[in-house]
Order: sequence, then structure tokens, then C-alpha cells
Amino acid sequence: MDTLSLYYFSELAKDLHITRTANRLFISQQTLSNHIMRLEEYYGVKLLNRKPSLSLTYAGEYVLSFAETMNRENANLMDILADIQKQKRGLILFGASTLRMSASLPDILPEFSSRYPNVEIRITDMNSKRLEQLILSGDLDLAIVISGGEHPSIEEKPLMSDQIYLCAADTLLRKYYGDGTEDLKRKARNMADVKDFSRLPFCILNNRMGQNIQKCFDEAGFVPNIYTTSAYVQISTSIGLKGLAACFATRNSILNQKGEISEDINVFPLYCKGEPLLQQISVIHHKDRYLSTYTQYFQELILKYFHEVEQIPIEELVNSSSISLQ
Repeated sequence: MDTLSLYYFSELAKDLHITRTANRLFISQQTLSNHIMRLEEYYGVKLLNRKPSLSLTYAGEYVLSFAETMNRENANLMDILADIQKQKRGLILFGASTLRMSASLPDILPEFSSRYPNVEIRITDMNSKRLEQLILSGDLDLAIVISGGEHPSIEEKPLMSDQIYLCAADTLLRKYYGDGTEDLKRKARNMADVKDFSRLPFCILNNRMGQNIQKCFDEAGFVPNIYTTSAYVQISTSIGLKGLAACFATRNSILNQKGEISEDINVFPLYCKGEPLLQQISVIHHKDRYLSTYTQYFQELILKYFHEVEQIPIEELVNSSSISLQ
């Protein structure tokens, strides 16, 4: 049995396209095909249906599961041997959203690299659901996600409870509420309810955070006037902070603005059923994945960073141009 053939087979299963996979792996189509045929000869079964389009056979599904386990165990072995030999050279496959990476990595990497200057951080930018899939397939070592997947093979460490805020510019509020703007702001300063902002256009999110916010609209009993829809918080906040529509932001997305939020923008803590609307952020890895010493250290720095962010008063995040995390 050839572990390289198993690796190539698992990669082909992602695309189910010989040309695309071969190009991605920088090998010829014939080389890739030879490895697949070698596996079929070894196991004595057909792994792929070639027509009408490439797909896994029933046997292929089982071999794929075995191949993913083998790939993960091979990576575990490499990390274990590196720890035994006390090597400080290696690779961490890390995933998160652009927002969480751009907020956290500039603070985490200097400290990490001072200890492990020869460890590469290979970054994948995707949403939480896709990141969980990559953890399960062994394509990522660590990922930061919005909790909610709860897969039995995933180990989860809580990072923080991230408050969700409703953001609206003064100019927008005056346009729709006129003389009632100041009363609305006073009411929402400590506890905002979306029903009090029902006249406004909204930047809506179609991701896990958006699903949580939708519960607020359902509870308030109205359908929002949608200005934009996006899966990315940074897109909706960039629009909302221009005063074009109300938007929703988290502590992390506000931190990512680095004090660039103008004084015209109001940031109200969002509540639903009398409770603050929070999303739980976690760092995850596969339960069967061995974490090298340097990967564990990287995870420790992630935990430290997010725990510190959770303690910063929101007023400081909104108004300060430079947040120092020690």
C-alpha cells in the first residue's frame, strides 16, 4: 500500500476532476491516474465512477475515509517525531475568518515567531461551517469558529462570548426618527431591541451570526427592510459605518476597525428576549490530531488574545486608535 497514492486519492475526492486536481498538486494527469489505478489494483475494487462524471463508488467512500485517517496519522507521526527531536521547524495549518485573523494575528504572531521563527503559519480564510469540514478532513490543524457545529470528533476550547452590537449613524437615525432620535438613543444605549429600529434599512448577514440576529427580528415580529445581504461582517460594517444603513458588529469586528469608527456612529448592545445577544467563539481541532509543541503554543496565544479582548470596555474599543494587548 502506497501512502502517497492514498493522499492523491483523498485530494482527487475534493475536486472529482482529474485535470483540476493534477494542476493543484503540480503533477501530470497521467501520474495522478496511475496512482488511482494502483490503489484500485491493490484493493481489488473500483474506487471511481468515470461516467457520466467522476464520482466515488461505494467502496471509494470507505477508502476515502481510510485515506483521510492515514493522512491525519501521518501528520501526527511527523509532529511527534519533530517533538522527540526537539525541532523548531514546522508547519501549522490554521483557519479563521478574515475578520478574526486580521484582528488577532498582528498581536499573536510577533510573540509566536520570537519563539518559533522557523514555523510556517499556512492560513485558510473561510466561514465557520467550512472550517469545521476542513478540520474533520485533516486539512487544518486549528481553526477559530463561531460555536454551533458540535461534531463529536471536534475538540473545542471556548475563546470568548462575543457581544453583538447594532450600529447606526446619527444622520441615518435623524432621517427616519427625526425629533425622536435622542429618546431612541437613550433607550438603546444599554439595551437595544431591533423592534425600536424597525424603520431603518439593515445590512443583513447570511451566516451563523445572521441566524442569531434573525431570531431578534422574529421575536420583534417584523421583516427588516434589507439594504444589503452578505456573509461577511466586514462588508456589512463597512457599509453601515458609512451611514447608509444600520449594521451589526461584534467586539472583534469593532476592534478590527482600530479606532476608525467616527463619532457619528452609535454602537448599541443588541438584546433579544431581555438577554444580550452573544455568539460563542472557539478554537477547534480534530480530537485525533496530535498537536505539536509549537501548535499548542500557538493555541495558547490565541486563547490569551481573545480572553483579553473580552475584558476591554466597548467604549475603549470604539474610541481608541491603538489597543495594546499584553
